[in-house]
Amino acid sequence: MRSLSPEEAALWSRVADTIRPLSREKLAPKIVESEPKAVPVRPVAKPSPTPPVQPRPRPLPIGDRTLDGSWDKKLRSGAVEPDRILDLHGMNLDMAWAAIDRGLEQAIARGDRLLLLITGHHRPGEPPIKRGRIRAAVHDWLAASRHADDIAAVRGAHRLHGGGGSLYLVLRRTSR
Repeated sequence: MRSLSPEEAALWSRVADTIRPLSREKLAPKIVESEPKAVPVRPVAKPSPTPPVQPRPRPLPIGDRTLDGSWDKKLRSGAVEPDRILDLHGMNLDMAWAAIDRGLEQAIARGDRLLLLITGHHRPGEPPIKRGRIRAAVHDWLAASRHADDIAAVRGAHRLHGGGGSLYLVLRRTSR
């Protein structure tokens, strides 16, 4: 087994820093000190005419974005009414994706702040009955959506609005 090159070690360190532990205990950061190993220098045929690409900072996943305390408190208590409701019952994956995209577009155009997305509860079942596929895919869809920058946060809905089978989509305030 070979050891990692300094570039590979730096890349692995960046990847390891993105890992979130399963427990909620605070972990002390590890300090890894290692002496850089001599790397053989390879002759380069031609220098690249383009400058190296700087990596863009990765945005927070939609589920990890935070709201101010009053928003979270209102959502947890069910004290806020959604501006728009998107019900995905009876839809296949393609229809659901199109409905979410269209619903977000309309809500953003109207200046809505809170959408209730009804996906349905996950119900375990053996194939050929495949249930809960929309619910399983919705977070990835929202993160990859053309409207991802307009979504301030995604939270589980209060049981008054469907509980585990629904999500609140909090949209950013638009400037008009």
